[in-house]
Amino acid sequence: MASLQSSPSIHRTLFFNSSPQLGLRKHGTFPCYRRGIRAEQTAASTSHSHDRSGRRQFIAVGVIAPLFSLVNHTSLSFAAETSKGFLSFTDKYDGYSFLYPFGWQEVIIEGEDKVYKDVIEPLESVSINLVPTSKEDIRDFGSPQQVAETLVKNVLAPSSQKTKLIEASEHDVDGIAYYTFEFIAQAPNYTRHALSTICVGNGKFYTLTTGANERRWEKMKDRLHTVVNSFKLFNA
Repeated sequence: MASLQSSPSIHRTLFFNSSPQLGLRKHGTFPCYRRGIRAEQTAASTSHSHDRSGRRQFIAVGVIAPLFSLVNHTSLSFAAETSKGFLSFTDKYDGYSFLYPFGWQEVIIEGEDKVYKDVIEPLESVSINLVPTSKEDIRDFGSPQQVAETLVKNVLAPSSQKTKLIEASEHDVDGIAYYTFEFIAQAPNYTRHALSTICVGNGKFYTLTTGANERRWEKMKDRLHTVVNSFKLFNA
């Protein structure tokens, strides 16, 4: 585990000024649909029927157009439901992707490949760290418990903080093994409750870590689990 112990720290600090990076998408517009009204056959009532047809047409448009708009809006909402409240990041060069909560902004931290955080609650963040490795599988480093304990104690929190590993587990996605674990890092003035997932691929050891202040854990834990479970590797 020497290679892990000498890796750069994942969370030295997240108290940096952030830069705005979120944009707004223009909403699409929906076409109006009209229903044709059959003309009256009697020439003597042409003027009257034209007026009546106009009223019918107006009513038809008023009823049908909102229905089509509702159907289209519902379809778009359903399509976005699986990632509602989250944005996606993909790094094609290093071969990974993940989701992060809408509103978190990107910050640059030396030694980290990518970091997003909440500007109001700076302990709420996600970071990606990459370390070159000759290993081909995370299991080559040891069991989930062994690797997690080493990372939590030596890498994922400053040595001055008291740490506790809560649980560690292994899962497989598309033939790639991932270790996921939960831990607490206690500083003199705050406690951070965190989740990490680690894996090996593309000649790199990947570590994604996300977390929140302990006082906000119950409110944030579902979103943080979404973040950590969304992390995926692909061939770069």
